[in-house]
Amino acid sequence: MEIRVVAASLTEVPADAVVVNLFEGVRTPGGATGAVDRVLGGTLSDLIAAGEIQGKLHETTLLHVSGQPFRRVLVVGLGKPEEFSLLRAGQVAGTAARFLQGKGCRHVATILHGAGAGGLDLTPAAIALVKGTLTGVYQGDLHKTTDRQEPRLERLTVVEHDAAKVPLLEAAVRQGQAVAEAVNWARDQVNEPSNVLTPQEFARRIQALADESGLEAATYDEDGLQALGARAILAVARGSEEPPRMVVVRHRGRGPLLAFVGKGVTFDSGGISLKPREKMHEMKRDMAGAAAVVGALRALATAGVDLNVVAITALAENLPGGRALKPGDVITALNGKTIEVQNTDAEGRLLLADALAHASDLGADYVVDLATLTGACVVALGHQASGLMGSDQALLAALQAAGEEAGERLWPLPLYPEYREQVKSDVADLRNTGGRPAGAITGAIFLQEFAGNRPWAHLDIAGTAWREEEAPYAAKGATGVGVHTLYNLALRLSGEATPS
Repeated sequence: MEIRVVAASLTEVPADAVVVNLFEGVRTPGGATGAVDRVLGGTLSDLIAAGEIQGKLHETTLLHVSGQPFRRVLVVGLGKPEEFSLLRAGQVAGTAARFLQGKGCRHVATILHGAGAGGLDLTPAAIALVKGTLTGVYQGDLHKTTDRQEPRLERLTVVEHDAAKVPLLEAAVRQGQAVAEAVNWARDQVNEPSNVLTPQEFARRIQALADESGLEAATYDEDGLQALGARAILAVARGSEEPPRMVVVRHRGRGPLLAFVGKGVTFDSGGISLKPREKMHEMKRDMAGAAAVVGALRALATAGVDLNVVAITALAENLPGGRALKPGDVITALNGKTIEVQNTDAEGRLLLADALAHASDLGADYVVDLATLTGACVVALGHQASGLMGSDQALLAALQAAGEEAGERLWPLPLYPEYREQVKSDVADLRNTGGRPAGAITGAIFLQEFAGNRPWAHLDIAGTAWREEEAPYAAKGATGVGVHTLYNLALRLSGEATPS
């Protein structure tokens, strides 16, 4: 999509549609909404007075007009002012873009949502607008041959009255576009069926992305994993005909080394500890963490951020074949720790064990892993927030702030030392499940054993990586959660937090 910033009045911009907004409870429109109302002879005010426009969140009111440079006006509701946030600013932008694309619009002009009465700073508001627009028009129907919804929205014009602010907005637009395109790349991978996105194919796509983005990438095949000592990854993959891979992508720059580690189970049947059949088809999404960490590096590279970051993805299928990992087996991870496998459906933490240990071997100064790790996290937090756990309070605070800026909620859970009792084994150093109590936490406690003596954080995205139903601002399916948070975290740890 072509996105440009212009210094003008919204009423002067030729477009298929212009987008204005309204908070709930506002009776007299101001700003750009008021300007559009005036050129329309008070039509918006009349509709507000009649109760046809109320400003409720995601409310859309479309007017066809004549005699103006634009052919339509869309008024989108921002909801209650006290509940407005960057999350809602992005969602509202997605609602507007998705609605207008469905009406056949190719060129839309819009103001920033929330940069005026909403109280949002200019740069994050612009990033939210662009990201919300591009992720809003995304469609996940990758393999439809009929009735596929082809993208129609081709141009977005961001209108700013103050010409002095245009350079700042143009820089923000570039950031927003880099992040949004990376989010949509991650969504494409998660939405792929597992017969298409095998571990080998996923590794090939990551390598292709690295080549296109000017990143370094190294792929470890079975022999490479054996030489590295990544026996946990190899053990998880034994039941499948598809061989495992580990891909290490490097973005070289200045500053400390930040490692992003992603779980990449391209299909999870549960192995010998077989999952129920209901919704098993959705287990193609168990590689969302791997997609997110690679997407974050793509965003950083595209935006030209000069940072030292590595993404490590452990990729495998988990199937109940004749050579499959069995309950009761003991395996040795890359760092030498032994693991009793009590549940083969707790396989993601086995992949991450080797990947985290490799991050430690690379000398990472900070480590963050992302994984659709536990159903327990969904029980605890539902689909509104990802679980956040870790060893370093400063890193956890930076992640939570980065998530707020990204419109991605993270909620902390404790890692009290007493929880480690649940992952002790009678026959090995650890067991790979702590039972039902505190399942999300004991999963993180297990991972901590492989992160080394450095600041480490774990994001359980099991409840946020997938949208069960279509929303006004997004298609159902993969969300790409984590990409923007990790991008923002990298900026924060480098001292380049998104400027206002």
